Amino acid sequence: MSNLENLKKQAKQYLRWHRDRYYPVAAMIREHLPRFRQLSDPEILAAAFRLADAQELVARKEGFEGWQALKTGASIAMSQTHTHSQPILTSVAAHLYVRDLKASTDFFTTKLGFTIDFVYGDPPFYGQVSPDNAHLALRHMDETFFREDVREREQLLSASITLASAEEIKTLFLTYQAAEVTFAQSLRNEPWQAKTFIVKDPDGNLILFAGPAN
Repeated sequence: MSNLENLKKQAKQYLRWHRDRYYPVAAMIREHLPRFRQLSDPEILAAAFRLADAQELVARKEGFEGWQALKTGASIAMSQTHTHSQPILTSVAAHLYVRDLKASTDFFTTKLGFTIDFVYGDPPFYGQVSPDNAHLALRHMDETFFREDVREREQLLSASITLASAEEIKTLFLTYQAAEVTFAQSLRNEPWQAKTFIVKDPDGNLILFAGPAN
């Protein structure tokens, strides 16, 4: 276990993140503090969150029931929701690199119909957008990153998003086509029994949308 001073610093960092409305900390709070479990990210960030809460968060992440138990080295009495013998991975987000965070979030919301989960920084340099349960993290990079763009030259995918049915992927393609979205690949049937198309965002990120062929 990390030494106590480092853990105290962690707790203060989580408290600052909550005060700064840094959205990734909301997921940690919801996962480890039962009283926040039914709240959405905005609700968690709007709720009262004290240093004692941040310390409890650190303690539970370390496997202890609370801050005092952590300090005394007592073992945690695990609840039924934490009886897994192996870690459970709950979500994944692809990372896209962009020149202008606002222009990028505008593209994903107005053209692709995504929603903004959060934007962070002053000026903003990091954010997340999502359609339903798929998440795309957006990270601002300066122009030098894009001078020799291997992604476009090699047609490398930045993200893949899966739909449940052939009808859904066809409908989504037609919706994006009507919105004059740029496609790197039009809708087509693949040999492996899938329908796919690829969207190209303003920064050259290629996003694959895939669904069953029938």
